[in-house]
Amino acid sequence: MSTALPDRFDAVIVGGGPRGVAAVLRTAARVATSGAGPARLAVVDAMAVGPGATWMIDQPAQYLNNTQADATTVHPDDSTRMSGPAAPGPDLVDWARRVRAEGGHPAGEWVLTEASELTGATFPTRRLQGVYFRDQLDAAIATGAVEVTEVVGLAVDLEQLGEETVVVLRDGRRLAAPTVVLAQGMVQSQRSHDVTALVDFADRFALRYVEPGMPAERTYTGLPAGEPVLVRGLGANFFDVIGQLAAEWGGEFTLVDGDARGRLRYHPSGLEPQLVVGSRRGVPYRSKPDGGRSVRPFVPRWASAEWFDALTTRSDVDFRSEVWPVLAREFARVYLDALTEVAPDAVAGEWLPGLDVADTQDEVDAVLSGAVPDPRWAWTLDELHRPTHGEPIGEKGWSQLVRRLIADELGSMSDPWRHPRAAVNGAMGALRRSIGRLTRHGVFTGESLARDVLGWFDGDSLALASGPPAERVRLVLALIEAGVVELIGPELVIEADETAGLFRAASPITGRVVTSSVLLETRMSKGKIPQTSDPLLRALLDSGRARVHAVDGVQTHSMEATRAEICEDAHGGHNLVAADGTVDESVVVLGIPAASTQPGSAIGATPGVASPLLAGADVAAKQILVRARVGSVAQAT
Repeated sequence: MSTALPDRFDAVIVGGGPRGVAAVLRTAARVATSGAGPARLAVVDAMAVGPGATWMIDQPAQYLNNTQADATTVHPDDSTRMSGPAAPGPDLVDWARRVRAEGGHPAGEWVLTEASELTGATFPTRRLQGVYFRDQLDAAIATGAVEVTEVVGLAVDLEQLGEETVVVLRDGRRLAAPTVVLAQGMVQSQRSHDVTALVDFADRFALRYVEPGMPAERTYTGLPAGEPVLVRGLGANFFDVIGQLAAEWGGEFTLVDGDARGRLRYHPSGLEPQLVVGSRRGVPYRSKPDGGRSVRPFVPRWASAEWFDALTTRSDVDFRSEVWPVLAREFARVYLDALTEVAPDAVAGEWLPGLDVADTQDEVDAVLSGAVPDPRWAWTLDELHRPTHGEPIGEKGWSQLVRRLIADELGSMSDPWRHPRAAVNGAMGALRRSIGRLTRHGVFTGESLARDVLGWFDGDSLALASGPPAERVRLVLALIEAGVVELIGPELVIEADETAGLFRAASPITGRVVTSSVLLETRMSKGKIPQTSDPLLRALLDSGRARVHAVDGVQTHSMEATRAEICEDAHGGHNLVAADGTVDESVVVLGIPAASTQPGSAIGATPGVASPLLAGADVAAKQILVRARVGSVAQAT
């Protein structure tokens, strides 16, 4: 333990992204209402205070948010239940309007350019959103209600010093306070055995390997023209990377004449490699609709609010056998409803009675198979996990499936009110919020939570309902049709070919095998706390001062923190739980590191929508002021 005297504050917030910023804003709102002196806060981030790692201001302009601008704020409104005072502030669209009115921004001329082009339906760049977060932090500081010391450094441990907790940084600095808020956001995982082996293989054979991680912290550009390059990962990062690469290549995208769906054609520059891309599912995340287009509303038939309410009274629910079949019915129903409207000849017979009595996914899939004999529109729930039902189909069959994927994506983006796959995406977006509510209530058994909800449903819901912007998907589809991007197939296997000294990618479903000297991982190394690489969280877990949250003895992916009661008289909440079950009331854990006890906190705040992220920030702010050492602040609540 270091003997150096620490710098002292009323609170230390570890994490300078939106959760940390929100905690500062809520603290400032409470201090301003009370009329007490300023709260002295230290905000620590390894990358940058304000934007944090995800929203770095100096990252490539091609990296986009996957949420529309009008769905982004860091200020709570009446939709978010909290006990602290209201403190209205601009959402992202309001802020951009102010930037336009002022005619410039200190961060650079590009901020005015992007703000001038922003509408509510725009998918903003991540860097622009980072400037918004930074400006909101600066506005809170300007009120005088908080004094913020910004610390760029890596927190590695916590120590106890009397009644205070000390945050220890890697460079030896020590920051002490009565309250520490852990708001790291998207934490990364330690290298897996697979990744470690690939790093070693690349070093031995002088190959290029980009391992999983945050895209702003990796380099993907400078690929060899005309040569195969292997890519693993078809989620959100993939689309950002492709946008950056396409800008580097300098080819031209043009609208296809007469195509009402907005199809693009790519005209190569000659600098392009051949990107051979795969993943477990083998197909990319599904697109968001074109910004501003009306989306088919989802009205449940079986998964009603009353049905979900009844489940919240239980703690023994098995997701796979009790909940998923009901959701599957809804997905099948909305697909068939929409298909009946857009292509009535493709639907055969009466299918609703069959769904009414379907008790398993297999029974739902049987109804879908019987109702849609037309191969162009045939679809089953099993395809969410396995696009070919796990059956080998060869390169020709896969090529046909990819052509259908392109057609479905173009239709879904351009006509989200009518297209059947858009209807499924929309239903998933609505129902996943209700599943989060069930998780918050602790209704699932530990086995089902780990095996089903965390094991596969969360991933499927992200793939359908949290996909990339339409403009980026159109770009990728054009590159596929131009032959620059090839989807190799599902169940991707990456191996180190020691004989050839090359990376080897293969899909047992398509039979396609490709070797290359370059492998890019466009998947994130994120979020599972038992394998986290965050040194502070690792130290807490390894020492027993924190533990992984478990349900019925089955571990989740998150740290355990206490629940929070939204009441001004409750002076705890979201506090760290040690391996022996004791609660450290001086440490507040916000959001992603404790996501299993705070469902929904990983999602950014949206105006008019209840936000667990902002509600948690208010819980943290209340504790900061209750435990503040300065008497005038301590009486603020």
